Amino acid sequence: MPKSKSRPATTVQQSTLIGVAVLCLAVGFLGGVVFSIYKSTGVPPVTEPTAAQPDIGDRAQELDRLTKETAQNPGNAAAWTQLGNLYFDTNVPDKAIWAYQKSLEIDPANPNVWTDLGVMYRRSNQPQEALKAFDEAIRLDPKHEPARFNKGIVQLHDLNDPAAGIKTWEDLLAINPLAMAPNGKSVDELVAIYKKNIQKTK
Repeated sequence: MPKSKSRPATTVQQSTLIGVAVLCLAVGFLGGVVFSIYKSTGVPPVTEPTAAQPDIGDRAQELDRLTKETAQNPGNAAAWTQLGNLYFDTNVPDKAIWAYQKSLEIDPANPNVWTDLGVMYRRSNQPQEALKAFDEAIRLDPKHEPARFNKGIVQLHDLNDPAAGIKTWEDLLAINPLAMAPNGKSVDELVAIYKKNIQKTK
């Protein structure tokens, strides 16, 4: 959420209250974006975990297979990535981070894994580490759209830096003017909404 402009404690103008109310409505409208991110190593977008999502116990056989594979072949970057994906999908961010880091030790030039690592850092409340991971993905692939979109999410909603988040999304639009958020909203529409409501709160 954007930082509110500081005002004297004794007076709050009615226009300010209206602006805050409009901003709150916009944040509600964008709720699907706040809790939606792009997973790079899988095709579909994924949402932040809910109680309805499976835990690791539902995929015990897959976990056992990948654990054995990475133990027997620790140089298999793909197996480490798959293990990271399993922990990603079952909401075990600390172990996902560990597995993705193992993968990147072997193949550090994979922007998809860097992006998913960034998502896991965000989910474990490490936004600065998330930004570093997204920036590395962008360095490796300047046209990597999921990394740019997710970076904007962190800037807007975790670091309360709307100017930086909007700039990140505008850079994404320069690469792909038709870029879409995971919830189906166009990124240019989201940028316009943020700009409009930031102006209304000034």
